Amino acid sequence: MTETTVISADEGSLLVLRRLLSSHKEDSCQRHSIFQTRCTVGGKVCQMIIDSGSCENVVSATMVSKLELPTVDHPKPYTLSWIKKENEVQVSKRCLVSFSIGNYAEQVWCDVVPMDACHLLLGRPWKFDKKTVHDGKANTYSFKHQNQRIMLVPLQESTAVKASPQLLTRSLFLKAFREATFGFALVILATNEAQTNEDTVVRDILEEYPDVLSSVLPSRLPPERQIQHAVEFVPGSVIPNRPAYQLRPEEQAELKRQVEELLNKGFIRHSVSPCAVPALLVPKRDGSYRMCIDSRAVNKITVKYRFPIPRIDDIFDQLQGATIFSKLDLRSGYHQIRMRPGDEWKTAFKTHDGLYKWLIMPFGLTNAPSTFMRLMNHVLQPFLYKFVIAYFDDVLVYSANLQDHRIHLRRVLDLFREQQLFINLEKCQFAASQITFLGYQLSAEGLKIDLDKVEAVRSWPVPQSFTDIRRFHGLASFYRRFIKDFSTIAAPMTEILRANQFEWNPAAQTSFEELKQRLSSTPTLNLPDFDQAFEVECDASNVGIGAVLTQGGHPIAYFSEKLSDARRKYSTYDKEFYAIVRALQHWSHYLLSNEFVLFSDHEALRYLCHQKKLKARHAKWSESLSAFHYVLKHKAGHHNQVADALSRRYVLLQTLQNKVIGFEVIRDLYTEDADFGNIWQQCLQGPFNLFHIKDGYLFFKQRMCVPNCSLRLTLISESHEGNLAGHFGREKTIELLCENFFWPSLRKHVGRFVQNCQVCKRAKTTSTNAGLYTPLPVPSSPWVEISIDFVVGLPRTQRNKDSIMVVVDRFSMKKKKYSLTFTF
Repeated sequence: MTETTVISADEGSLLVLRRLLSSHKEDSCQRHSIFQTRCTVGGKVCQMIIDSGSCENVVSATMVSKLELPTVDHPKPYTLSWIKKENEVQVSKRCLVSFSIGNYAEQVWCDVVPMDACHLLLGRPWKFDKKTVHDGKANTYSFKHQNQRIMLVPLQESTAVKASPQLLTRSLFLKAFREATFGFALVILATNEAQTNEDTVVRDILEEYPDVLSSVLPSRLPPERQIQHAVEFVPGSVIPNRPAYQLRPEEQAELKRQVEELLNKGFIRHSVSPCAVPALLVPKRDGSYRMCIDSRAVNKITVKYRFPIPRIDDIFDQLQGATIFSKLDLRSGYHQIRMRPGDEWKTAFKTHDGLYKWLIMPFGLTNAPSTFMRLMNHVLQPFLYKFVIAYFDDVLVYSANLQDHRIHLRRVLDLFREQQLFINLEKCQFAASQITFLGYQLSAEGLKIDLDKVEAVRSWPVPQSFTDIRRFHGLASFYRRFIKDFSTIAAPMTEILRANQFEWNPAAQTSFEELKQRLSSTPTLNLPDFDQAFEVECDASNVGIGAVLTQGGHPIAYFSEKLSDARRKYSTYDKEFYAIVRALQHWSHYLLSNEFVLFSDHEALRYLCHQKKLKARHAKWSESLSAFHYVLKHKAGHHNQVADALSRRYVLLQTLQNKVIGFEVIRDLYTEDADFGNIWQQCLQGPFNLFHIKDGYLFFKQRMCVPNCSLRLTLISESHEGNLAGHFGREKTIELLCENFFWPSLRKHVGRFVQNCQVCKRAKTTSTNAGLYTPLPVPSSPWVEISIDFVVGLPRTQRNKDSIMVVVDRFSMKKKKYSLTFTF
């Protein structure tokens, strides 16, 4: 029986074509609902409807324009009158839309029509071609795709948008507003019931601290605490005096207003300081302005602090066992710290109206983050890393259960009250089972990627320059601990950075798309439990090394590193050894004080501790490993799949690129090819059986079809005797080649090539069993039986001798040596 794969809607931010003023909750009943889901088109998440009443497949003209999808003339143009009621629509274009829902990918010809109902509408043609079966009660569609049973399920209550005759679009609202003297817009937002319930659990505690949870900062200076901000200039520095920036009249008025507000609060004073830097206004998203100080000249001559900033990884390591979280955010945290008396003149800034100095710590000073971190560590020191952690103005309270959490939250708020620190209630979250903190989602299950943050990576356009590659790589690297073999996957892109000229190639495009896909389906990483044993699995390939840290079979973190050109020349033994060394160095803070199990799929590494003689490189590595307490176990590659999957496909593509001008040449061969010519013509009209066209290439399932040309021989050669292979046998070569390529006589061609391989014939000669050995009899006395051996090819002596004959008495084992001249 064929197993059915249930596919739900794709996740992510929906492609916006027209924003709505109201958002209605979906009726949970499917009785009156049409089938709605979400698919991915061109890297964007789009709204899709399946409608059996539509006689055509339809795509939104606005989406086609926004995603720049190619269109062709419609072979049979026609007129529609039901999409827009006001006028008829002439349908003259169509588009081959490539979309995917989960692991179901399809190409469908759609008519390009202006519509607002959705981005993509599949009608009778798609249902007919896929032979779909509709379950009316569950509102699901089932069909067979590539020998697999697929079931599409509709959007759930929290994600679907219910069609409503009262839905008001932006254009209609503006039109109605222009025709009226005045108007109102009511925006209906769905309430977050889960968040409301979470806050209710600790509401009684929050009501006890109205002074700490103040809506605004008090109009007075902060108290004189032990931690104050100091500014120390480098001895002999020239005091800066920069002119004020030229501002527009309205900007001058706004700057004057903000300065007067700070004067009234007592945060600044008039000054006659010899040090002066200009003030300026920076626009906010809402159109208002924020006053900023250009402190670059002051920062240049300031002595820099070296106060340690906590590592994010170290922060998360403390959260093992926590199930309840509260996130606190300080209100204008910098403005809650006073300047050290006597240093105020160093913060002076000028406007068109005068010179002022700060009495509180302003934004923009070079040592301000260190001072703020010192204050948070000082205030929270009694409970730091017990049930509270701080990263600048973000404070996280964590507990194993709700009862403890209420106690912990009270203790933290008591510390803030004692130090007169104020919290921004609007940015806080209390008693949550899942919370977003520092770009990650925390829960009892472990650590996840914040989907809002990673959306920037998923929607990143194809890099067009070296700078674009560096930006994308830096953004994706933030979440590299979630991505297995990150360095290896990114290797084709980083290789481009080494070239003198930017040239985007297919391998880099594959790497780019693979990283975006991996970020969309990252696993949940467990938080480390130091009471359990750690396990480290390591592996190496010709591209890079990889490792995974686990506990009880659940991943905690991934590590990968791209090998340099010099290290790629290492032997397999050295690469595997190096992978172990780098993995243990990377996770030394987990492993140094704990015993752990170390797995490797290289058998020889099991005996590294018992080698009598070591190379210099091995001696250095062995010395670094001696600090760890581990048990080394062998794990075969097919069992060590996590660390073993080191992007070997990239090696094959890289090798082929060096020997073949490009795969572009085969695009022109499909039409006249004996094997694929007819199939190519069928696929021009749409997918045919298991064949389809993508980017100008013909594919059978997910494997590229190779026409009858010299490229077939090159592919076989690389799979059998290239850098990736080691003169594999017939079946293994076929298995490696069939991962990516297809042609009808592939197995026969590979068998013929392997059979005629001269290297295999010399190295893999077969021999018959020679039978049992017959031991020689023991001699009865010395020099009765002797054995003779020759040592030849030695440097020639002055007496023209270049060989030695060794005679051994088999009774006494006494040896005699005679110098000889090699004569043949």
